[in-house]
Amino acid sequence: MATYAIGDVQGCYQSFQQLVELIGFNATRDKLWLVGDLVNRGPDSLILLRSIIELGNAVIPVLGNHDLHLLLVAEGLSKQHSGDTLQDILDAPDRNDLLNWLRHQKLFYVEDEYALVHAGILPCWDIPQAAELAHEVETALCKENYQEFLLHMYGNEPNFWHDGLTGYERLRVIINAMTRLRVCTADGRMDFTYKGPLQSIPQGYLPWFEVPDRASKSTTVIFGHWSALGLQIRENLIALDTGCFWKGKLTAIRLEDRKVFQVPCAKQVIAAFQQ
Repeated sequence: MATYAIGDVQGCYQSFQQLVELIGFNATRDKLWLVGDLVNRGPDSLILLRSIIELGNAVIPVLGNHDLHLLLVAEGLSKQHSGDTLQDILDAPDRNDLLNWLRHQKLFYVEDEYALVHAGILPCWDIPQAAELAHEVETALCKENYQEFLLHMYGNEPNFWHDGLTGYERLRVIINAMTRLRVCTADGRMDFTYKGPLQSIPQGYLPWFEVPDRASKSTTVIFGHWSALGLQIRENLIALDTGCFWKGKLTAIRLEDRKVFQVPCAKQVIAAFQQ
């Protein structure tokens, strides 16, 4: 039995299938952990989502910002953006089943010495607190009136955590941290505009995982979301977004020995074959 964590797939079904074959994944014995952003941007979100669901309990995904965007668009609460590739899902005969499955997935997952999240964890949160806060959001997404939560889910404020937060503002900070965070100040104030590399981070900000005395540092956090960061493997950190859709690679890591597996973006393979 092995556990493999895979970076942002973003509807790149061909690359996903190539990577699953490369690692020799067996759904009867192995586990796949997916860091979120299962859908959008890539060309095959529908078939990818169906294939992941067919793997059943062998797959443990967490929700990313693109997955939540799909839920908003499906409810008519947001318009599709330029470059979105969600229409096949929205038009699918099994659309409701797919969206219902997605809505019931986790925002944060913990097992043994690992935690799985799409973007990050605020520096003041230890792992048990982060898990409890994520559960609040997961519960809101699973309620019959989940549309009301979706209506208030997004927004850049408040951009920091304090224990007195309540209602939709509380849930919004949790969502933003776990699906949008890249950099923050030392006291945990989030910036949602920066997407560049480590060496160009604006003055006064740090990668969330480099804030001194981060409360979650005793656990290895596996995340994606930050393609410009690239593959990072540290003692207590594994970053897996290697920009598959952006002509990069799709990356998996086997947690038992931290062996890395990668396949190129399928678009690159096709282009090279055609030359």
